[in-house]
Amino acid sequence: MNCRSADHARFRLAGALVLALALVLCGCAGDRRHTLIISVRDQRMDVLDRGVVVASYPVSTSKFGIGDGFGTRCTPEGWMKIRRKIGANAPAGAVFKSRRFTGEVLAVDAPGRDPIVTRILWLQGLEPQNRHAYDRCIYIHGTPEERNIGTPASYGCIRMRSRDVIELYDLVGVGARVRVVPGS
Repeated sequence: MNCRSADHARFRLAGALVLALALVLCGCAGDRRHTLIISVRDQRMDVLDRGVVVASYPVSTSKFGIGDGFGTRCTPEGWMKIRRKIGANAPAGAVFKSRRFTGEVLAVDAPGRDPIVTRILWLQGLEPQNRHAYDRCIYIHGTPEERNIGTPASYGCIRMRSRDVIELYDLVGVGARVRVVPGS
């Protein structure tokens, strides 16, 4: 390869890197195929791929209702997006504290325990009524209290069975849109 060809190749690579960085910084990159619709009334999540339902899961939203205020323990309503995914390849039941795997793994319905387990999909609010979601650490995550899935039982997050959150984690990417609605 001559100098001119090498310079051209480096220029193209630099251009591609700048474009990729710009897409990430503007929020344009990421999963634009999938949308998650979470019905508080039905305690259900539907996953859409380009508008077609490809999966449906029972969930648990907050036992304190809908809202976004700090300290309310409510589930935020409206449009959000998955900003970060945490826990790839962790075992089902893996306990997370401050978004880090502690090394502990809990069985389903472990007595007296209610930590965040298995996977974390961290949500960022996109509307005024949910603008605090990311700072409040609102996640879609696994719970060892699977017996409560299908009823409002969380402290603001959207809880799922471990096997379901693993499937969801592998299906959707960062940037996927999430909409929490009061009804279906």
